[in-house]
Amino acid sequence: MKSGNLTNLIFVDCEAYGKCPALGKLTEFGAVAYPSKATFHGVLAETKPSEGNPMIPAPTGKIYDEREIFEKFEKWILNLTKHERPIFVSDNPAFDWQWINDSFWRTLGRIPFGHSARRLSDFYAGLVGDFTNTQSWKKLRVTLHDHNPVHDSMGNVEAFERMLQGER
Repeated sequence: MKSGNLTNLIFVDCEAYGKCPALGKLTEFGAVAYPSKATFHGVLAETKPSEGNPMIPAPTGKIYDEREIFEKFEKWILNLTKHERPIFVSDNPAFDWQWINDSFWRTLGRIPFGHSARRLSDFYAGLVGDFTNTQSWKKLRVTLHDHNPVHDSMGNVEAFERMLQGER
């Protein structure tokens, strides 16, 4: 498989409550650069798991400066990708992208990723030649998917590496 230059991939995972940025809040996000595996952890609010659904974070008090966090995130991204446009990759960009896009535009008035993202599940489906097979790749993760967004992003990077090596 031809893979081209993949040194500008940034795998991102978000934790948030609410249905969308207009109705909720991004509480934290994690990012892992490929191939270096450098990490970034943006914490916007201290949380604990919700009683009704432990996968949804419930705020517990302290809120951090969103603009400052996104300035640091942008600097981290641009330092790693140098002169190439970074590419946003997620296991679910329909969810993760909306929070990152919203936060960048509201706080900085720009987004280093441009206006698109890549879905890891679709990449896998293409590799196995089955458009509907979007979940089997998760067995390729090494780091446990535990809703710590840095861990979840790292697991996705590990699965991606294994896909590139021919594992299915």
